[in-house]
Amino acid sequence: MTRSRQLFILALVGLLMAAGGGGGAWWWLQRSGHAGAAQASTPLLLIDKQEYRYVTLDDVIVMLRGKTGEPLSHYMAVDLVFKTALDKERIVKSHLPLLRAVAVKALSAYPLDKASAITVEQLSADLNAAYQASYLQDRHEMPFSEALVSKLIIE
Repeated sequence: MTRSRQLFILALVGLLMAAGGGGGAWWWLQRSGHAGAAQASTPLLLIDKQEYRYVTLDDVIVMLRGKTGEPLSHYMAVDLVFKTALDKERIVKSHLPLLRAVAVKALSAYPLDKASAITVEQLSADLNAAYQASYLQDRHEMPFSEALVSKLIIE
């Protein structure tokens, strides 16, 4: 084999290795770029490390408004759970009579047909809005983060 032929083969092998290395690097960067894009589009879950307590308010019962002249009366029974920070649990327990009164006022406005069609999520949202309005009117901070409906009975 001549010297020029050896140099040609060596240059060809070097060129093929450089192309293979460049192609491998391109593939690796594309793969990691897609993984980075997938990670960027996935929202990070923030972990709430605060300790919570759940204070219950059982048996909030209200009569539902029916149609005029309807012989039977209907009612709604709701059990509520208040999610509160550990240091505000005592305050929520002392506010339970107020929380019951606000819930009764908000729930007694429902007619039977609306109460029968409402979802638990919507009822919970309506109650939370009523609690926020009540505490805003009294110019106090709400001692709980949200009110949850743990039981709903409409009769």
